Amino acid sequence: MLPPAARLVGAQLDYYISDDLYWVLHAPRQSGKTTFLQNWAMELNGRGDVVVCYISVEACQGILDIDSAMETIYAAICEYAKAADLPVPNLPINNAKLLLQKSLRKLAELTAPKPLVVLFDEVDVMENGVMISFLRQLRGGFAVRAPGVFPTSVALVGMRDLRDYITAAKDGFAPNPGSPFNIKTDSVFITNFSKNDVAELFSQRTEETGQRITPEALDYVYGQSWGQPWIVNYLFNRVTMRILGKDNFDTVTLQHVSEARERMIAARETHLDALAVRLLDPRVRRVIESILTGAFDPSIGRNNPDVELSIDLGLVKWESETGFSISNPIYEEIIVRFMNSGFHDILPPPSNWRWQTSCGRLDMDSLLREFQHFWRVYSERWEEKTGYTEAFPHLLLTAFLQRILNGGGRVDLEAAAGRGRMDILVEYKGERFIIEIKLIHSHDNPVTVKNEGLKQIAGYRDKAAPEAASYLVIFDRRASAKDKGWDARATWAAENGITIIGC
Repeated sequence: MLPPAARLVGAQLDYYISDDLYWVLHAPRQSGKTTFLQNWAMELNGRGDVVVCYISVEACQGILDIDSAMETIYAAICEYAKAADLPVPNLPINNAKLLLQKSLRKLAELTAPKPLVVLFDEVDVMENGVMISFLRQLRGGFAVRAPGVFPTSVALVGMRDLRDYITAAKDGFAPNPGSPFNIKTDSVFITNFSKNDVAELFSQRTEETGQRITPEALDYVYGQSWGQPWIVNYLFNRVTMRILGKDNFDTVTLQHVSEARERMIAARETHLDALAVRLLDPRVRRVIESILTGAFDPSIGRNNPDVELSIDLGLVKWESETGFSISNPIYEEIIVRFMNSGFHDILPPPSNWRWQTSCGRLDMDSLLREFQHFWRVYSERWEEKTGYTEAFPHLLLTAFLQRILNGGGRVDLEAAAGRGRMDILVEYKGERFIIEIKLIHSHDNPVTVKNEGLKQIAGYRDKAAPEAASYLVIFDRRASAKDKGWDARATWAAENGITIIGC
């Protein structure tokens, strides 16, 4: 257990209580928000100078009727107050639209003379008019907040930053310094685990059981998760409880963690499935496609609402060195598998292709020649039936590789917006291969694209796998390419030790 409060960025917890402030906390799913809230509530209630009530409004998900939503929130307030041994604000329900404000007034009255602090969890499940009514009722009590009158401090907690809803609740006026939720200065988020946090988490198990973990395995856990708490905990739990067994305290190795990673992806855990479903939102898909293709899109900036949504959901990160990318390698694989599942599932079984040598090793030349032929025969018909444009070549090639190598090899991706490419590292029976995908558009010079690709793949090979055979796959996406005919487009050449494949 790592205390989540240490990972709150921008939080001034004591200040919120002492100065009677309302504030917002947001972070992706299963980052530690609820753990923090419940622990903090216990800590504050233990101090004795305030009364804290934690309330989850998750039951409001999908409720669009304001009266029904407010009755649901009122029921939650009563339920959580009772669970915390607080007085229950029993009220007659004669005006449901103001029921939230009335119940909070009553709870503040019943807990007087101590100030009342309310921590609302899962608030972003509310939508449209329900959320607006919720915020307006809080705003209505803010001006009179005082012990015995109305909660003196309120936290709104969820995955999303609520700036748009808060603005809408003020009839389109942005929050000012006197607003209840001045999220410009007090919108707090929880960071992922640092590399030291990951080591500290397992060291607690070492102290308790004597079980150790190799440095390579620790590095792999952090490298695959980038410290996402759910992934870190899942990998450690899967290794110690399932792969080794709960009574086996042998040292955890890289091989153990790698196996746990593959089982996680194969099992399609609820957390990962819920994440992937977000790609059905066209706003999110637009950002993800831009990253997968390495597109240079000036509208994909940190202030773009679609980008903000993708970051809030934990799907995308931005770093000064790399720009926008998928949050971690495991999410990247899950996202691509979700997006290309239609291709993957309809592809013929591996036995239909020529892709292995007589001794069972991977014959990448033959595999990519098979893909080149498949692209020639099916790509135009398949693309017409999909909603993808830019990312279609990337998704089809990765689906092809995953379909053939699934269970026997690894297909790792590296993509970021503005890179102009996707890099793929294939591992099979101890051998590694590098594939880079480039696109030729109408404004591109094919020779320039090829030369740029050769330089990029050489750099990636030097960093990732200097010994790996390398392949540059170039898809000609120009309308004029169709006039050239497939014999002219489906090329195969080699330059500087790199195989260049035209599609």
